Amino acid sequence: MSTRFTPADQPNQSGARHWLERIGIPRTLVWGFVGVLIFMIGDGVEITYLSDYLQQPDGGGLPGSQASFATVTLYGVAVMVASWLSGTLSSIWGPRRVMWLGGAWWVVFEVLFLFIAIPTQNSTFIIAMYGIRGFAYPLFAFAFLVWAQIASEERMRGSVAGWFWFAFTGGLPTLGAAVAALAIGPLGMSLYETLILSLVLVAIGAAIGSFGVREPHGLRPIADETVPNPTSPKRLLEGVDILWRDKRTIAGGITRIVNTSPQYGFFAMFPFTFGPGTPGGGFLSAAEVASLATVAYAANILANLFFGIVGDYFGWRRTVTWFGCVGCAIATPLWYFGSIATQSFGIAATLGAVYGILLAGFVPLSALMPSMVPTKDKGAALAVLNFGAGAAAFFGPLVVTLLYPLFGGGGVAIAFAGMYVVVAVLSTRVKDPSDPAEKRLREAGELASR
Repeated sequence: MSTRFTPADQPNQSGARHWLERIGIPRTLVWGFVGVLIFMIGDGVEITYLSDYLQQPDGGGLPGSQASFATVTLYGVAVMVASWLSGTLSSIWGPRRVMWLGGAWWVVFEVLFLFIAIPTQNSTFIIAMYGIRGFAYPLFAFAFLVWAQIASEERMRGSVAGWFWFAFTGGLPTLGAAVAALAIGPLGMSLYETLILSLVLVAIGAAIGSFGVREPHGLRPIADETVPNPTSPKRLLEGVDILWRDKRTIAGGITRIVNTSPQYGFFAMFPFTFGPGTPGGGFLSAAEVASLATVAYAANILANLFFGIVGDYFGWRRTVTWFGCVGCAIATPLWYFGSIATQSFGIAATLGAVYGILLAGFVPLSALMPSMVPTKDKGAALAVLNFGAGAAAFFGPLVVTLLYPLFGGGGVAIAFAGMYVVVAVLSTRVKDPSDPAEKRLREAGELASR
């Protein structure tokens, strides 16, 4: 029986398009987007308070350094590794099986973390269980991104990427943090009970995303029957060797790392440059500093949809280069220096929203990366992209750690702007004939030559 993979890049020949498709969501994948949103809400519930909770007597009593190691370092390494594996495993198993693995992994290790590790008050056990759980959400969410890209028509892949990141960032950290605030505040739940609530939400999202979508592209390996041993574990190596087989993926991966590195770096730096931690006192309260993240993320969520659609018309690569790279190269120092100069929360919040909006200019990269490689390499290309997303959470704070003592916050802001300029040049190599802008230019040239 043939198992040939048929790319979903041909227009629907039935004529009328469903309203979901008109707004950029393939009708067969709608429950996947819902599942990712609910899953990431559950995953994001803990983001604002877990490190503090682990230091409390009923949360394990970990010293601050151990709590930070568990919630940032070990967890972050697991996220980076799993981000890579989400694409390569989708190539050999199919995206839905990877989503099953990610959902089950999160639930199992959260149960061990909550009901066994924390009650033991054993710091090593607590850190290990939480760190290992970090493998879960990239496997679930990014495997669905692979599925959404291979199953969507070429003309709407930018919009599909926009909806994915809308669901992803809408859950983590935006609505996840809001659910935590509601549960701990008006509902009067304890921190431990709120973690149980997050487990319930993740289980619901995982069930919807894993079992509610029956679109055929995600039910089998991405590679087609022309690839020798398409389901062999040896194909995991193709997630590495694609870096020298197709140099465009290196450029795309570096662009993705730089994409959100300044975001993570700024949010790590702002408390001691804008807030009460600033020597001599800052011009913002701790609550106002935290609100800057909320404002930037909220603006980014809505802009994800907008730039997904823009990419399908203006061109994926051109949108990334001009709105994402060049736009953020301007917005990054403007946010920092404008805030310092005015000492105004209103100005800082407004400039943060501008940065969040332009940050969404990178959304079409999720459509461009898998489209520029053969079918058998789509999972590997997305593995590089997903790894860049995980690595950004490390690289941004690392830049702050290395440069702030030497050059201060202004030096860090200029360095981040310089990074965006570099990837603006680098992104010009990340192009493919399937890009809507490239296709229109080619068609226009063909018409002119007739």
